[in-house]
Amino acid sequence: MNKNFRESFEKTKVAGKIAAGALDEVAKIIKPGVSTEELDKVCYEYINDNKAYSAPLFYRGFPKSCCTSTNHVVCHGIPSDKILKNGDIVNVDVTAFKDGWHGDTSRMFKVGEISIKAEKLISTTYEAMMKAINIVKDGIHLGDIGSTIQTHVEAQGFSVVQDFCGHGIGQTFHKEPNILHYGEKGSGEKITEGMIFTIEPMINLGKYETKTLNDGWTAVTKDKSLSAQFEHTIGVTKDGFEIFTLSN
Repeated sequence: MNKNFRESFEKTKVAGKIAAGALDEVAKIIKPGVSTEELDKVCYEYINDNKAYSAPLFYRGFPKSCCTSTNHVVCHGIPSDKILKNGDIVNVDVTAFKDGWHGDTSRMFKVGEISIKAEKLISTTYEAMMKAINIVKDGIHLGDIGSTIQTHVEAQGFSVVQDFCGHGIGQTFHKEPNILHYGEKGSGEKITEGMIFTIEPMINLGKYETKTLNDGWTAVTKDKSLSAQFEHTIGVTKDGFEIFTLSN
């Protein structure tokens, strides 16, 4: 790998590790009775303590340090005094900005005992993300990623959200290319060694349609069905990939 890629990969990995560490801290406190505001505070303080900045904070006017998307919220849920209760599922999405580079990751958390349907939705979403990551290498098409996710998810009877996608990332928070989580094998541009982007499928228990609430951020399933999401930031190598947002 040439020197330029190595530097961008190493810096993204540092930011990614901080983001993953923030989610590890969330895992320690999440339970029935905790507010999403408290989860936000944990993320903010952990990222700050690691001399990084929470990229979502004030991004295009977003008021908090992370997104907390519960139950039928697909993404961009705003932390608040909302209390989590037994049976809830929640996605926490964090991005750390460190030394000019971003690391972006999200994870599903179970609050107490959750339903069998919710368990299956969460495991299918994680599997879909990992199956897509595992095919990444120099020369594959963007459509191969979307096709891998869509095929796996629809075989389980779930649907893939089409209104939101993964994205290129690096010194800029969101940039080209868009990484769709559905699509045709062999379609779209070829990915090349050195690219850094997120794979972050949002999967619904019901239909794929979403709508955005009046706050301008919170996206929900139109049919109020549960939604799940996982996200990693990865880099493309000649023969494969590196995941930059793994827990220690």
